[in-house]
Amino acid sequence: MAETVQFDLVSPERLLTSVQAREVQIPGAEGDLTAMANHAPLITTLRPGIVRVLSDQGEDEYAVTGGFAEINADSVSILAEQAIHRSDMTQDHFKTLVAHANERLIRAQETFKNEPGPVDDAAKLLADMVAMGDHMGLTGY
Repeated sequence: MAETVQFDLVSPERLLTSVQAREVQIPGAEGDLTAMANHAPLITTLRPGIVRVLSDQGEDEYAVTGGFAEINADSVSILAEQAIHRSDMTQDHFKTLVAHANERLIRAQETFKNEPGPVDDAAKLLADMVAMGDHMGLTGY
């Protein structure tokens, strides 16, 4: 049997999954990464994207909107702002997520007229959200 890590995915509402995983693919804010057994300790922020979990039960995917991942040699924990199993993501739910990201961009543009940093961050959040939907075959419009 392949080496595994304890994987837990938690959102504010509930624990979505807790399994022994061979690998966990994570949409890190600085780029995608894969965590496996004996990974060096790391804490990273998440961008909107798909978390893929490979275990003896197969592959599972979860859409996350952001949050944090803590990786250790024998465990991976994700604390997501929002998380939903890919099979539960509907077009309406996705449109709501995109609408919230778009509202955040509009507020940033109104609030930070001469400060591109926060506006750029909000635009990237919206772009990441749309890319996540494209990957799942959903559209935000």
